[in-house]
Amino acid sequence: MNIKIKWLRDQLKTQNLQGMIVSNPVNIKYLTGIEAEGILLITLKENIFITDGRYVESVNTILTIDDEILVNDKKNLSKDDYAGFFMFCENVGFEENFVTYANYKEYLQTFRVNLMETENIIEGQRTIKEEKEIKYIQKACEITDKCFEFLKGFIKIGMTEKEIAFEIEKFYKTNGADDIAFDPIVASGHNSSMPHAVPGVRRIKDGDIILIDMGCKYKGYCSDMTRMIFVNHMEDEYKEAYSICLRNNENAEREIRDGKNMKTIAQNSNNDLKENGYVALHSLGHGVGLDIHEEPFFGIIYDQPLKENMVLTVEPGVYNAGQFGIRIEDTVLVTKMGMERLTKTPKDPTIIHCNDFKK
Repeated sequence: MNIKIKWLRDQLKTQNLQGMIVSNPVNIKYLTGIEAEGILLITLKENIFITDGRYVESVNTILTIDDEILVNDKKNLSKDDYAGFFMFCENVGFEENFVTYANYKEYLQTFRVNLMETENIIEGQRTIKEEKEIKYIQKACEITDKCFEFLKGFIKIGMTEKEIAFEIEKFYKTNGADDIAFDPIVASGHNSSMPHAVPGVRRIKDGDIILIDMGCKYKGYCSDMTRMIFVNHMEDEYKEAYSICLRNNENAEREIRDGKNMKTIAQNSNNDLKENGYVALHSLGHGVGLDIHEEPFFGIIYDQPLKENMVLTVEPGVYNAGQFGIRIEDTVLVTKMGMERLTKTPKDPTIIHCNDFKK
């Protein structure tokens, strides 16, 4: 028996739902391990995965008898087949935060059921990581730590942000990662003042500040880390801001433990930044798993307790518009009495000594 699907069935009963249409590919992977295109139907009697004929064979190699999932080629299904999947179901759930209005209308016409919102029940369950999921995230973080260590020797004066970002992607794909978790952020000089800067053609200069935000995927699970690099020396204008950001990061991490309210931690972080002349431009952090940004969202609007085995980021930032920005980010695991930092790269200022880049 597929334990995750059994759990989902139990949850559906509490919401007076007799079935569910799961179309978010990340949720399908979470429940079944399937990564092929298609939709998963949880019906009164059966679990059915409907896909393109090109994927039927590969999907069947992933599933076991215990999964209790029937695989159907959609071209072999008639309109009556679709209408019959949810026969005798009064209410069927759907993923309201993923499904477009066009898909919603299509589901109504195809399955001929009363569709009900499910209030992110799968995403909520995904916040608590199983042992295997934690190991995958740990491995992704380990690869990310190694990538940063590599960058310390790779970056040279005269390189562009784009060239460094490309090397990050290359490192991940040749050192055990499935892929990047998101497009790397490499922001140097005044570009670092933009939290989501896009790597450009600005070239690295002597004395530069470089913000590097990067992460990879391992077995589908993500890592996320931000560190600052200073080229040859650390300008005095950066030192106080770095100290404020580092202290904020470490204070927030010390507050993390099972049962602690996320809103309280985030508010304490924001208050500290405000007292030091900065405004929080983004949340303190976010959940990490199959998605790089997933529940729980670690900010002042998320008034809920942390729970053991949640994985999330802690990423306070201080930004002087048009001048520079500093962000220090870890991926951490919530434990009963505290937290475990999964990204191990030291957080002291990283000063690299490098010469001009010669092609």
